Amino acid sequence: MEGTARRRQHPGAAGAQPGASFLQARHGPIKADEAAGTAPFHLDLWFYFTLQNWVLDFGRPIAMLVFPLEWFPLNKPSVGDYFHMAYNIITPFLLLKLIERSPRTLPRSVVYVSIITFIMGASIHLVGDSVNHRLLFSGYQHHLSVRENPIIKNLKPETLIDSFELLYYYDEYLGHSMWYVPFFLILFMYFSGCFTPTEAESSLPGAALLLVVPSGLYYWYLVTEGQIFILFIFTFFAMLALVLHQKRKRLFLDSNGLFLFYSFALTLLLVAMWVTWLWNDPVLRKKYPGVIYVPEPWAFYTLHVSSRH
Repeated sequence: MEGTARRRQHPGAAGAQPGASFLQARHGPIKADEAAGTAPFHLDLWFYFTLQNWVLDFGRPIAMLVFPLEWFPLNKPSVGDYFHMAYNIITPFLLLKLIERSPRTLPRSVVYVSIITFIMGASIHLVGDSVNHRLLFSGYQHHLSVRENPIIKNLKPETLIDSFELLYYYDEYLGHSMWYVPFFLILFMYFSGCFTPTEAESSLPGAALLLVVPSGLYYWYLVTEGQIFILFIFTFFAMLALVLHQKRKRLFLDSNGLFLFYSFALTLLLVAMWVTWLWNDPVLRKKYPGVIYVPEPWAFYTLHVSSRH
């Protein structure tokens, strides 16, 4: 009778075990079995991610200057605006695909809220950046503040200047914050799952090494043009602290984690070289006062390149 009772209870216990293990895997911290499920290097995602960053984000303002103005009148969206719209759709999609491939199950609510905030911030930036870059054709100079710009400082009534400053705030501050904070948060959450107990798997394939340079160079542009050095350096040191913490548990970065870490390390080196090169520029120093001095590439362009032509 006791053996029969045990046999009758066994199916129920076995049925409850998968549910319990699911909840544990769904919400639990990094375990040894989670780390053991090392993901291969996502060459396709990282390649598409790097390519669309260069074409749709870095190439966006360049396309606006290259394509004839007659094709995209100033009172209509520019080609760069269409690039930005495509970026606002493709980037969240790639981030979600990246999260799907994470060996660690990440909190869905945080991921969803981050993606929604990212899209909203990038869309705010789309509008503000569109107007600001169109002002270039009217003589707007990025290396000067809004009120110091020749085409704006004499506007009447003066309340119009306040409107342009509000536009600049939406573009450079609110839009960037809502765009980049969730962006780096998602990358860090993904990075937190990129650990393996096998040291032999902690290496970069040749294809990944080829992508590190364009990836790190793009993040240099993102950090300097987006004026997000504090956010970037905080994220990088959080990644470094996590690596050191996991190393004490005999967990090592897999190929995807190494790719992100090396890309950010290269970015930090490039930002340091950029700041050192422009350290004594008096005009840029005036626009970027304070302890954190990281000039924008487009401010450098309007000051030292376009002004010569």
